[in-house]
Amino acid sequence: MYIPKHFKVTDFDEIREFIQKNSFGTIVTTQQGKPIATHLPLELHKQGDDYFITGHMAYANPQWRTLEDNDENVLVMYQGPQAYISSSWYKSENVPTWNYQTVHVYGTASIMSEQELQEDLIVLLQKYEQHRKNPALWENLSSQTKKQIKGIVGLKIKITEVQAAYKLSQNRTEEDYNNIIAKLYEGKDVNSQALAEVMKNRK
Repeated sequence: MYIPKHFKVTDFDEIREFIQKNSFGTIVTTQQGKPIATHLPLELHKQGDDYFITGHMAYANPQWRTLEDNDENVLVMYQGPQAYISSSWYKSENVPTWNYQTVHVYGTASIMSEQELQEDLIVLLQKYEQHRKNPALWENLSSQTKKQIKGIVGLKIKITEVQAAYKLSQNRTEEDYNNIIAKLYEGKDVNSQALAEVMKNRK
């Protein structure tokens, strides 16, 4: 990923927090030379000194088979809020642009055993269910529902490289930066509001 120096992020703790908050990612592999992708919740975990991305996809999805045969790196992409930035928001004339946050993770993939997949599902459900009134945790599911694990395939990606770009008008003056935040807050779409919050919190 091309990252101008103004927008490059190297603090892994910051990147890890970003992934945890924006964990619906895109996994990209190749099949007979053609890129293919699936959009999935893909969680970051640490095991010993290594970091892994884990998730699962439908057994009927042919992409999981490329994970076994793919000698090249697997790519996982995560994206945060993004929005158009009008040049009319600058004090001096310039060109419009787009602000965004994105992380690319490269690694080598393997297929989980059924036991590993079950353990991963337990953690996934805890993350998204434990705060709910009637949580659909693994231990609360019927045996019939648990049998549906046969219809999915667990995947595990050992991370070998991480690239992160936060293009958030860091190259603008303080006056322009503050005005961009104000204009984004005026926007009615969710992405503009979320991006304004990100930029405000990074001041």
